[in-house]
Amino acid sequence: MITKKILLASGVLGLVGVWSLSQAAGQGSIAPAAPGPAMGTSMSEKAVDTLPPLPGLDPAIKAKADALFADAEAVGETRALYVLRDGAPIYERYGEGFGPETKMISWSMAKSITAVLTGIMVSDGQLSLDAPAPVAAWQRSGDPRGAITLADLLHMSSGLEHVENGDPIWEGDTVAMLFGGGAPDMAGFAEAKPAAAQPGEVFNYSSATSVILADILADTLTPSKSPEARREAMREFISGRLAEPLGMTSLTPEFDAAGTMIGGSIMHATARDYARFGEFLRNHGVVNGQRLLPESWMDFMLKPSAKDAGYGGHIWLNRTRPRGVTPSLWPDRGPNDLFACIGHQGQYIIVSPSQRVTIVRLGVTDDDQFPELRRHLADLTAAL
Repeated sequence: MITKKILLASGVLGLVGVWSLSQAAGQGSIAPAAPGPAMGTSMSEKAVDTLPPLPGLDPAIKAKADALFADAEAVGETRALYVLRDGAPIYERYGEGFGPETKMISWSMAKSITAVLTGIMVSDGQLSLDAPAPVAAWQRSGDPRGAITLADLLHMSSGLEHVENGDPIWEGDTVAMLFGGGAPDMAGFAEAKPAAAQPGEVFNYSSATSVILADILADTLTPSKSPEARREAMREFISGRLAEPLGMTSLTPEFDAAGTMIGGSIMHATARDYARFGEFLRNHGVVNGQRLLPESWMDFMLKPSAKDAGYGGHIWLNRTRPRGVTPSLWPDRGPNDLFACIGHQGQYIIVSPSQRVTIVRLGVTDDDQFPELRRHLADLTAAL
């Protein structure tokens, strides 16, 4: 007899594949339908645009880039690869059925976008990086969670009892939050977890942490508890302060039923728009000569956190991680200033400032393929 638990597990695995902390896995959930293809779905052949011709590329570089498509058995399916040098495209290729107008899912790359939005509010004076996070559920006298700061949340060191990856998978907090009992109010689920350590004491990668940040952003923008009001406030803020200035016209965040942005897992955009975000980071918060994000915030995001040097402020760094922890990038090969937004199943926005390069790779990679995917991406960045 097939039990309900087995059916649930089968459904979850079908949706999210295999979860892995070392891959910075983050997932997403239900929200109003976005225009255009979502969740990385294919476009019809008719909808795939003809790509413009690009300047001649060194054959050695082209071979490393093409290998991400040719070696699918080793690295998984690459659906988009877009490479820019000095802000200009030098390589652009898509898998069959995908093209420059295809919106593809961010998974945990969304965390870095949430960090930038947080930085904008801090620079506006609406939030404080080092003050206790304004979460109502933590404000009772004697609650140790009341000492958690925005910096703790951004460094994944809140001390909250969050379990990113369950064993079995459906027992993890992330699956419960996104697909189980916590889905109607993800922030409420995440904020209700007790303290398991002091703030700043332990690195604990958690998609629930990013949802808490998204909840703080929405609460700062509007006092209303109406889901629609919260969604609209966030959409307007993202559009006016980030998407429009960067030209990220395809960027589509998703929300839970309570109107909280799923800030750790689910946004959609084209490869070109993800690259615009990478270029914004490469230029330290400046776009078209206009500074949108303070230099000090970029310094914070890119400074190694105290408990894991491979992680900054909601972004992965090309630094050596603690002993026994799988590297997220390639610190033994690439420059120290290289950093990346990384998502489940091999979504990458890789930025190498010293090389003046931004790389976007989108696709579907299984956990056992990640070492080869990292090697291929390291080979490509080295060739550049």
